[in-house]
Amino acid sequence: MNYLVQPNAGKLESFRPYLNLVARLHLGQRLRGKLDVADVVQDTLATACASLDQFRGEDDAQLAAWLETILAHCLSHVFRYYAQQARDVRRERSLDDKRAVEDSSARIEAWLAADQSSVGKKLTRKEQAVRLAAALEQLPAAQREAVVLRHLEGLSLAEVGRHLGRNPVAVAGLLQRGLKKLRALLEEAD
Repeated sequence: MNYLVQPNAGKLESFRPYLNLVARLHLGQRLRGKLDVADVVQDTLATACASLDQFRGEDDAQLAAWLETILAHCLSHVFRYYAQQARDVRRERSLDDKRAVEDSSARIEAWLAADQSSVGKKLTRKEQAVRLAAALEQLPAAQREAVVLRHLEGLSLAEVGRHLGRNPVAVAGLLQRGLKKLRALLEEAD
């Protein structure tokens, strides 16, 4: 898609699931307990709406990267705030540049790169990551949580089980159903 005309707020809204996932992966458990990821994403989208005239990209992948930069800026404010509240900067993760957010999105992209589906051959990894996040949003909550914790956050089955209050066998079932549904959703969108 060529952005001869600047993207609108509706277009930006379609990136909400992707930004939620990147922010969630970046924040980690400790900060997610202190704030709602949705609030950070809302601030990101509001900033993007107010700055649409600054976007110079030409496609969805570049729009996603621009939104990641804004997300990194919003997260840096959050980290500074919690660092001041804790009075010990070393206790919270710092974000001096957008590298940490890029690392979070890179985990999503690396997981996608391991999948050799036809979808993977047609789209850039950034576009795939946006589509993956949208598809994850369509999974039942327990399946989505299991897939994200296991495959994107890298927790073991036992750790995912403790987080979800389920045994590893139940987690394996959630993962199997979640991944099957996720593949179907991604193929359907193709």
